[in-house]
Amino acid sequence: MKGSASGRPIVAAMNLLSRRWILRIIWELRDGAIGFRDLQARCEKMSPDTLSTRLNELKVAGIVENNGQGHWQLSSLGHAMEPALVELNSWSESWAKQLVKESN
Repeated sequence: MKGSASGRPIVAAMNLLSRRWILRIIWELRDGAIGFRDLQARCEKMSPDTLSTRLNELKVAGIVENNGQGHWQLSSLGHAMEPALVELNSWSESWAKQLVKESN
């Protein structure tokens, strides 16, 4: 399995998802197709080269696709990741509140 010397899918997935900007791009595409420049703006104006590289990596992985009209969107495989990301978002909000509470 590409991205994992052990051949374990979870290792390959974690390798891909841990790359800078990957999760942010997926998160921004969760609500539907968006053009390159708008996606770049939503991602804190990351460099066009970086965005292009990450979109290519996600496309090769089957997580995003270009809709043929210059817009990027999650593929069906990408959409299948949404429940896990929503759960992670919920956990991160609870975690942040706990950290604030502990620092006071």
